[in-house]
Amino acid sequence: MSKSILNAMSRSRVLRKCLGSPFLLVNEWVWNRLPSFVTATRPMIFYGTFLRSLLKLRDTRVQYHGTYFFRNRPELALIRTLVDQKAKGSTLNLAVLACSNGAEVYSILWTIRSVRPDLKVIVQAVDISPAILDIARKGVYSLSTQELMDSPIFERLTEQEMATLFDREGEHVTVKEWIREGVKWRVADAGDPKIATLLGHQDIVIANRFLCHMNPPEAERCLRNLAQLVNPGGYLFVSGVDLDIRSKVAVDLGWVPVPTLLKEIHNGDFSLRRDWPWKYWGLEPLATQRKDWQVRYASVFQIACEPEPEASFIGRRNNMSIGR
Repeated sequence: MSKSILNAMSRSRVLRKCLGSPFLLVNEWVWNRLPSFVTATRPMIFYGTFLRSLLKLRDTRVQYHGTYFFRNRPELALIRTLVDQKAKGSTLNLAVLACSNGAEVYSILWTIRSVRPDLKVIVQAVDISPAILDIARKGVYSLSTQELMDSPIFERLTEQEMATLFDREGEHVTVKEWIREGVKWRVADAGDPKIATLLGHQDIVIANRFLCHMNPPEAERCLRNLAQLVNPGGYLFVSGVDLDIRSKVAVDLGWVPVPTLLKEIHNGDFSLRRDWPWKYWGLEPLATQRKDWQVRYASVFQIACEPEPEASFIGRRNNMSIGR
């Protein structure tokens, strides 16, 4: 069955009415019992896209405040690679948008400062919620209940990593001071057209896992707006967004997909991959058969700095503004 036929079926009101929830429930039951190598085939991705199009018709998108420490380890590995190019003793400007409970901010800072303690890292951490930002700023977390958060934030950490990240007192842990320093916490809207004026230009911008919670037109406007934050030659990390929107904006604005660890980062957050196609934030399997697969599945982009069209990522490193 072709993709065009599936798309036409998803737009049929009669079909949607006849099939409805029972059809989707049966499909979900079967899908969740298929091996991953089957659901990752091209025909199944097409079919999953069809199921996803039916589910989108009843999606209610809301913002979530839950996340995890060390949520995507390949993503952190790429950040380590990028900052390792910087000159000794230099400054790194980095912004984390929709920083939520601070887990992503502190994971990134631990990653950078563990390998490059010589760098002066200036972090702008932004969230629209004053209450959740206050939790992030304090860096104090309960080992049992998590106020205002809806995820088990420590579940992806080893005991050794817990010990290097936190000081423990009873049932609470506090992020170590050497990790917390240098963060400017700000209540702001990532979609604000004046966001670049507020934060200034950045070497790296992290805009992960919040655009998917916006309706598509709003998400596209916000994503285009975020590009102005990045210094020419700098990097934008943007996972957790509708892939059609991300690839459209990337092509329109001439972003260069970073191929290093592309596949690993795409599959690195198993909670996003696990939920496709049944949740609107779910991430479809990576399909290298697509002609546009690198742009579609890249989660990290270098923002236009007139790069050589045929240059590889490694070959361009000497011209990257991040390290100079």
